[in-house]
Amino acid sequence: MSDPFFFGYGSLVNRSTHTYPRAAKATVTGWAREWKKSKLRRVAFLTAVEAHGEEIDGLIAAVPGADWVALDERERAYHRLPVLEIRHDHPPLPDIQIYRASADHIEESGDHVLLQSYLDVVVQGYLREFGVEGADRFFATTHGWDMPICRDREDPVYPRHQRLTSEERDFVDDRLERLGVGFTNRRP
Repeated sequence: MSDPFFFGYGSLVNRSTHTYPRAAKATVTGWAREWKKSKLRRVAFLTAVEAHGEEIDGLIAAVPGADWVALDERERAYHRLPVLEIRHDHPPLPDIQIYRASADHIEESGDHVLLQSYLDVVVQGYLREFGVEGADRFFATTHGWDMPICRDREDPVYPRHQRLTSEERDFVDDRLERLGVGFTNRRP
């Protein structure tokens, strides 16, 4: 039996946040990314959503021995679903899964924030894997930028936060300015 793979489209694109083997760049069709409000806490989370005709870049990696326990715990607010349309450089893989937020964890209203420390990790991964063009595609293919961003970069809330280079910080800050997002010092 060959190992199954996951498709990561957020923090899992940043190899510094995990040790899953045989990672490779990939693109899925029929999905987009969206920031969603969570019933679990006042922090928005990034999820994949079905989106006919759209595609997103990400990273696939093996789950050795199909031992999903640790990854499922990390992604506990999500369900795993099979990926049907994907491009990657590995030989054909029979089982690739994507995580989508569980509907019972999504809240439609509330004063949620996006964590800058989380966004930094995600964009750092895209810059390192896909370069500036790929990181720009991340911003363009991610929906739901209407929540304020918590300025927690210097005192990170996100448990897998990473230090950015000055170039990475400047890139993130510039793209957020272009999006016209609001910021807040309110912590979750």
